[in-house]
Formats: sequence, C-alpha cells, structure tokens
Amino acid sequence: MAKMNDEMKTLFNEVPICVFATADKSGVPNAVPIHYTKIMDDAKIMLVDNFMKKTIENINANPNVSISVWKEKTGYQFKGTAKIETSGANMDLGTEMVKKDVPEAKPKSVVIVDIDSIYITSPGPEAGNKVE
Repeated sequence: MAKMNDEMKTLFNEVPICVFATADKSGVPNAVPIHYTKIMDDAKIMLVDNFMKKTIENINANPNVSISVWKEKTGYQFKGTAKIETSGANMDLGTEMVKKDVPEAKPKSVVIVDIDSIYITSPGPEAGNKVE
C-alpha cells in the first residue's frame, strides 16, 4: 500500500478537478473529470458519483482505477482498487459535500479508492517513476 505525503495531499486539495480513469472487463478505458473528492487518509480517496454511469459499470467489472492530479508542472497518478458505497457515513459525507454547492443535487454513490501505488507525472527525468 502506497501513502500520500503532505505535498501530494496539498496538491490534491488545491486542484478543482481530477481525472478518474477506469477500464471495462475488456480493457477499454474511460476517463472522466471529477470535482467532488476528499482525501480520507494517507492511502484512501473518496470521489462522489453524480454522473458516473459508465465509470460505475467499469468498476463493477474491473475495480482497478487511477486518479490523476496536476497543477502547473507538478503531478501525480494514484493507482488502486475502487469500491462503491451507496449508504453509510461516507455516502452521507459525499452527499453533504455536493449539496453545499448544489442543494438540489442527488449523488448516487461514493467511490472509495484504496491506493496501491503512486507515480510521478511531472515533466522531467522523474516522469513515470513510482514513488517509493
């Protein structure tokens, strides 16, 4: 299990949108922008499902996912395993996050990603390297 450091957490919290990538059981990729996210702990990220139809289908078929964040010339990719929650404390938290901005919104679920590995996506000689 990989853990986010303070620099990664700060970057993640500063960017308004991340890219969430999934693949179906045949390996066909799908990448979508996600606005409502939360770092749950050093190795877990929550994303709120407002419009993730294909993404949810893909997670049900293949739970391996990645999340990319970047700002200017600093970026990271977090790879891991996703699970979908439609009730409970995480769902309540996700719903609250969205309703602060869009009171009439009706989030369908939250996706919890357990981070397995982290890669550098910043341009330069370290690009593509796994963070140890």
